[in-house]
Amino acid sequence: MLVDSHLIQDLSALDDFLSERTAVLHALENDLVPLDNANVSVPHVHDTAMAASVLGIPIGLDPLLQELLDVSLTADKSRFQRADWEQRPLPRDMAVYAAGDVVHLPELWRRIEQRLRDAGRYEWYEQELAYVIERTWQDTRAWERTKGASRLSPGQRAVLKHLWERREELARLHDIAPQRLTRDDTLAAWASEPPTDVDQLVKRAGRRRTMVRQHADELLDAIDAGRDAEPEARETSGRRWSDEDRAAYDAMRRARARRAEEIGVDAGVLCPSKNLWNAVAGDPRTPQELCDLAGLRPWQTELLADVLWEAYQQAVEVS
Repeated sequence: MLVDSHLIQDLSALDDFLSERTAVLHALENDLVPLDNANVSVPHVHDTAMAASVLGIPIGLDPLLQELLDVSLTADKSRFQRADWEQRPLPRDMAVYAAGDVVHLPELWRRIEQRLRDAGRYEWYEQELAYVIERTWQDTRAWERTKGASRLSPGQRAVLKHLWERREELARLHDIAPQRLTRDDTLAAWASEPPTDVDQLVKRAGRRRTMVRQHADELLDAIDAGRDAEPEARETSGRRWSDEDRAAYDAMRRARARRAEEIGVDAGVLCPSKNLWNAVAGDPRTPQELCDLAGLRPWQTELLADVLWEAYQQAVEVS
């Protein structure tokens, strides 16, 4: 069954349905907020992508379905990703594609859950699930977090801020996902080299050209406002990185990579590189303090505390 939120404004029946059931999503951080905006809560949820990352197997839906269920989604995915999902009535082939993306998720979760338990990693998954759900509900959507924002000059950052805020405003007004209107990397590119007219704006909009053309005037106004605004300075820790800092960071990255390879997960899942920078900046005095500064969950701390601390101490002593 497909539920069209464009045609059905009152989704209370779906909210009631999910309140008594466990929903299975793939990359839930993309779904929880839009569902909440439609007054649909998902109190019980599992995430097949997150579970796959903890197992160290491919997290993409297509390869997961192929590996665990021997199911191949034969639809022309790129064509449907470029399609206009705002049109109504929704063509049958698009509806079939949308259903195919989710119909196998319950069985996929059952297979992955068993693998998690067999591997002794179900608790790891639970910790990651709780963390991502909490992070999703935090106010993490901010223009400063736009990918590429840290590389822009203060003047360009001011343009990015105004573009981001205008995109969010338009998305709320028209009840569409912000990334559906235009992607974050497009905003950063516009801020870096601001378009001066509609044609330039649309030409550099990637696959979102139709949506961008509809709102071109508002976006160009945002660019002009950003140019006239006070520059937005980059956030800094106030610390200048020394050779010792960089040596410690590199040593911990290597130690993390070796540990990740040993247990068969992506190094970024075990601990993102940015977190290691945070640990170095905090000048840790104990293994636990290092892990706290890196924002590690208990399962990550158990795996990394000793190896990161040893790498850190050796690098600091050598330097």
